[in-house]
Amino acid sequence: MPSIKGNRIRRNRTSRNPIGGTAIGFGRNKVFIRASVGILLFLAVLLVYAAAPEKHLAIFSTAANYSLPIVQRQGQDYVGLLELLDPLGTVSAKSDPPRWRLHYNNILGEFVIGNSHARVQGRDADLSGKFLMENGRGLVPLAALNSLLPRFLGGPATLHEESNRLFIGNIATHFTASVSPSDPSHLVFHFTAPVNPSVASEPGNLRLTFRREPLTAPASPMLTFNSKSIPSADYSENNGTAEINVTTNIPLLATFSTDGRTITLAPAKSQPAVTAPASATPASSPTPTAAPSSPVAAQSPPPATPASSPASSLPRRYFAIVDASHGGNDRGEALSNTLAEKDVTVAFARRLRQELESRGITTLVLRDSDANLSLDDRAYFANTTRAAVYIALHAASNGHGVRLYTSLLPYGSEDDRGPFRSWTTAQSSSIPLSQATAASVSTELRKLQVTVRTLTAPLRPLNNITTAAIAVEVAPPASDISILTAPDYQQLIAGAVANGIVAIRAQLGAAP
Repeated sequence: MPSIKGNRIRRNRTSRNPIGGTAIGFGRNKVFIRASVGILLFLAVLLVYAAAPEKHLAIFSTAANYSLPIVQRQGQDYVGLLELLDPLGTVSAKSDPPRWRLHYNNILGEFVIGNSHARVQGRDADLSGKFLMENGRGLVPLAALNSLLPRFLGGPATLHEESNRLFIGNIATHFTASVSPSDPSHLVFHFTAPVNPSVASEPGNLRLTFRREPLTAPASPMLTFNSKSIPSADYSENNGTAEINVTTNIPLLATFSTDGRTITLAPAKSQPAVTAPASATPASSPTPTAAPSSPVAAQSPPPATPASSPASSLPRRYFAIVDASHGGNDRGEALSNTLAEKDVTVAFARRLRQELESRGITTLVLRDSDANLSLDDRAYFANTTRAAVYIALHAASNGHGVRLYTSLLPYGSEDDRGPFRSWTTAQSSSIPLSQATAASVSTELRKLQVTVRTLTAPLRPLNNITTAAIAVEVAPPASDISILTAPDYQQLIAGAVANGIVAIRAQLGAAP
């Protein structure tokens, strides 16, 4: 409306703001409505997504329990179909763009890039979104799994899409919860199959988190109990896990039955300690102290224990030791102007630990931070844990795919002395098993059409390891170095290495 000042009438002026917004003038004062408001909102959304945890699909079946990364493409969640089916049967794929053919056992699936339909055994299948190809991998929408998988598997597949959990076959674990008739301060859970959740307690509640178990919801997710100290519990699922959160007015501790099917929560004053299975110990526990049965020669002085390893911690035997090469002042190869080998190897190590643990392989990562570890340190701690297999991880900018190394022992005059072995040739008795391990991992990589070479080299610390030992050097599949940091590529390699270890697990476990 017009503004009156004295005897003059001035009309509001509208002009363009050079920044891109609209300026509305009121006298000499201007209020700018800028397009930058939209930019700020966009940045806020990006910050929310950046803070969100990486999404995974947890798969539960009679053959294996494992997880796969979920990637966002075209506003939908996608997963790799070959990687999903690989642990369940014999699978292979052939890429002939724009077509991608997948054989699972005796079943053929045909996909076309950009199409929202596929053909499985000659019959149409709705994908609920477009089929995509990345680095030779076939990606299907997560929402398609309910209808697509039964055609390959010949049985039911149930996707809990809101929590990223997939149940193949009649695999679900059910549970009941009730207070003890003799003591209402005791809450007892009964499960239809053994479970091993992690337990976390804080004022007001106790939380049981199930990462490897196909636990399903009761008839009602909210459970109430006739107990003043434990009034209720609720069940929820999120990002591949199930959780039971118990509301309590008193501190509780959990005890596990020997068969793993019963968990009892009781007041802390009546229980000496939480008795949980050994495998509940986090895989990232500090490096164990030395075990006296180490067969490595005493003439090689043991390195100093890292400050992060408490002297009072008891040694624990891990099945697998994963060693991220380099670290600290040792950056390894400069893969690019901004990417150091030490950063790639520690990311691979964490992902490989997750893949191994999801397959029931207890795993310790020797370097889970940017720490300095000498070659002698690595061999010493690997040997004293008495693990079944040692896996060193390297990254390279030259070549393509994966190179697998086993030890090539140097010529030397040192002999074993009684129960002690020569430090420089400690690997000698384990070389056949190391080569079998490399061959098993190579087979799994080739199934995924990853270029792989198996080599021998006089590498340390492989020469100093007293058990099966391999080195895995990962290069990008093409000339783009940034692929080394791509979650999809890391998951592809880590999953294949883990499958190779599982395939030879019995042979590794029988080794002294």
